Amino acid sequence: MVRCERVIVVEGRYDKIKLSNLVEGTIIPCGGFSLFHNEGKKREIRTLARQKGAVILTDSDVAGFQIRSYLKNYLAGCDVVDAYIPDIYGKERRKARPSKEGKLGVEGVPGEVLLRALQTAGALADGAPRPREITRLDLYNWGLVGGADSAARRGALLARLDLPENLSPKGLLGAVNDLCTREELAALAEELGRP
Repeated sequence: MVRCERVIVVEGRYDKIKLSNLVEGTIIPCGGFSLFHNEGKKREIRTLARQKGAVILTDSDVAGFQIRSYLKNYLAGCDVVDAYIPDIYGKERRKARPSKEGKLGVEGVPGEVLLRALQTAGALADGAPRPREITRLDLYNWGLVGGADSAARRGALLARLDLPENLSPKGLLGAVNDLCTREELAALAEELGRP
């Protein structure tokens, strides 16, 4: 079992149960969309995020990204990092049908994938986040944002880095700073071909 000093915010109780078997630390289920109207839960998360920092680990579907965005705005000014799970298609064992988008959520992905996501984000006690050296201008110059075919190039890069397909350009910037050096990302962009 690994240690996480930050509070880990997940969508639901089954996500918490899964992580509790892998990570020692504070794990808070936000209750999905009910968080938007639950002032007590929001205050609890903000208080802990101010004290310890937070890592947001939501599903890779549209709902997960909406909850992540809401939390990031609500926790503005706190030390918050994002941990992303890749798009893995399938069905959780406890459910009768796959999700609307057909992707596994936090509760359904293998434990090693969750630990790798937390490690990459620098959320584990033995991990340290990479310095932020890649800029939005770099993404533009490499044809990953702001160009005619940038969405397709960004999609290819997301698939290559095993990141969720719904990741926004802003989210991509944060993720690539966690995953790559500037030189590594430049080489990947070159492999995708010139814009």
